[in-house]
Amino acid sequence: MERQLDYVLRTVEERGVRFVRLWFADVLGKLKSFAITPAELEVALEEGMTFDGSAIEGYSRVQEADMLARPDASTFEIVPWRGEDAPVARMFCDICTLSGEPFDGDPRYVLKRNLDRAREKGFTFYAGPEMEFFYFRSSDEPIPLDKGGYFDLTQLDMVSELRKQTIVTLEAMGIPVEYSFHENAPSQHEIDLRYTDALTMADNVMTFRLVVKEVAQDLGVYASFMPKPISGAFGSGMHTHLSLFEGDVNAFHDPGDEFGLSKVGKCFIAGLLRHAREITPITNQWVNSYKRLVVGYEAPVYICWARNNRSALVRVPVPKKGKESSTRVEFRSPDPACNPYLAFSVMLAAGLKGIEEGYELPPEATNNIYEMTPEERVAEGIGALPQSLKEAIDVMESSELVAEALGEHVFDYVIRNKREEWEDYKTYVTPYEIEKYLGVL
Repeated sequence: MERQLDYVLRTVEERGVRFVRLWFADVLGKLKSFAITPAELEVALEEGMTFDGSAIEGYSRVQEADMLARPDASTFEIVPWRGEDAPVARMFCDICTLSGEPFDGDPRYVLKRNLDRAREKGFTFYAGPEMEFFYFRSSDEPIPLDKGGYFDLTQLDMVSELRKQTIVTLEAMGIPVEYSFHENAPSQHEIDLRYTDALTMADNVMTFRLVVKEVAQDLGVYASFMPKPISGAFGSGMHTHLSLFEGDVNAFHDPGDEFGLSKVGKCFIAGLLRHAREITPITNQWVNSYKRLVVGYEAPVYICWARNNRSALVRVPVPKKGKESSTRVEFRSPDPACNPYLAFSVMLAAGLKGIEEGYELPPEATNNIYEMTPEERVAEGIGALPQSLKEAIDVMESSELVAEALGEHVFDYVIRNKREEWEDYKTYVTPYEIEKYLGVL
């Protein structure tokens, strides 16, 4: 820890950093920030910086407003888009009460608690998300920049430059990228982040979303992580690859199993499946999220698992020859507008519950689930994800697993906030209704 503090202080001095931005997330996963000067940095690192928590979504009440933001020195990075003339750095913060106790409403602390539970069982939790998003001409209307499709090599110089600059910026901030390509919908793109431990990855997802938007803005366009911005087109997902390690050993891998899956891996998948409906309001937290989780657009709807069947909620990718130790599971329902700290928390909690209780893995879904009749799906024991935010919150409200994973503060806030969002949505008269009914009723 001392080494990290020394590195931060030395780098700030040597690079002539003018401001250090302290980053943290509110309960809905929106990035919050305030800046300090280098003169305040040593105090911030040792004692934390006081701020008004009552102004942050889902944080404290007015009568207990003051909170501490304690920078995590291991997350220090120079922000490359601020230029070299007056360099700016950033650090993620842990949020504490004035007495120094971790704050229950801090999403980063929620994830840390769940990672500690996994660590007590000997596991380290890794995540690797596939981040999908759109580029539009502006934030006013979803007008695509191109008409490309999956893996298309677009001829539009701006689109190529957008992805290239985004990846260069991410890697300058220590976030390695595995793949990038054009996705299915017009102007839809995907950048896959190289897997790492879940806390680092949650920080990386927060950084990723800002970098994508900053680069787009610099080139005069708008980037959106809205799950379903274009009616009739594919939505954006955040398919997340998950694995547990015991030391250097992949706890999901068993070379003697027909699927290459250990008992731990099978129970983890079974936990994801059994608790999928309960955790959906966290992995898919917006009214718009449920416009993506529909039949016909490759987003998962039905609760089942498979190896090569991309209509399944959980997929077990077949490892490359000689890389069997990279066995992992891919959870396909989350979207890129979720709070990654909370989403990783509930995915881990569901998987750990499966391991603790020894859940039995259902048979693999070998057919295309969408082509089965409802009766066939019932016979196979294949349920469905919630089809609206209201249905999802109704299911989550009685979930002991989610309540325990999030803690009482965050759990209660999410339910209240999402019920309000549903009420707003329910009473809003949409353009669809005006177009369909006004002239004929």
